[in-house]
Amino acid sequence: SEHGRVIDDLFMFILWLTGIVFVVTELVLFYYAWKYDARASEKPAVFSHGSHSLEIVWTILPAVTLLFIAIYQMDAWAAAKMRRPDIQPTAEATGRQFNWDFRYPGPDGELYTADDVVRTDGRLYLPVGEEVLLRITSADVLHSFFLPNLRLKQDVVPGMEQNMWFTATEKGDYDIVCAELCGWGHYKMKGRVHILSRDDYDKKMAEFQREAATMRVAAK
Repeated sequence: SEHGRVIDDLFMFILWLTGIVFVVTELVLFYYAWKYDARASEKPAVFSHGSHSLEIVWTILPAVTLLFIAIYQMDAWAAAKMRRPDIQPTAEATGRQFNWDFRYPGPDGELYTADDVVRTDGRLYLPVGEEVLLRITSADVLHSFFLPNLRLKQDVVPGMEQNMWFTATEKGDYDIVCAELCGWGHYKMKGRVHILSRDDYDKKMAEFQREAATMRVAAK
């Protein structure tokens, strides 16, 4: 997804930053452990209360670093969690023990009307290259809607309605998993998201709408 590149860049930046600090710290630790080895030193051990100046320095430096990271990632967080697009929901994802159900708008293009299409096969279909808005709900317990290939995850809380938005950049079939321990069947709560061209997506939605209409007629 477009947002996925932002998340990857942020991850790699933090990895390099903390990795460099880790290596430098371990090298300094090794140097002083070797330099002041008791077997190689003739000086007796001396008690030292420490240095207030050094303690202030190594408290302020990590604090400033963490503050910088917090500010640096604010735009990525806002893009994924705060700047909801002003578009109609593309679909609704509902977590339940232990499956993902999906609801699509019917011919009227709006969710939560009589012609909605509900699928319980754990397969989500979305168009490529277009911004989509998903409503995420739970039917029972805590779940977490995780699209690892798209670098997106949304915790699902019963009684609350969350939203997820993104633009997929490549067609293909990708994993949907639950990233929250939700019961004994948590390990098998998985699905697939199918990113299709606009034409293939429209054909799939038309197929679902015909099936749903047939089932409604049969139910009567």
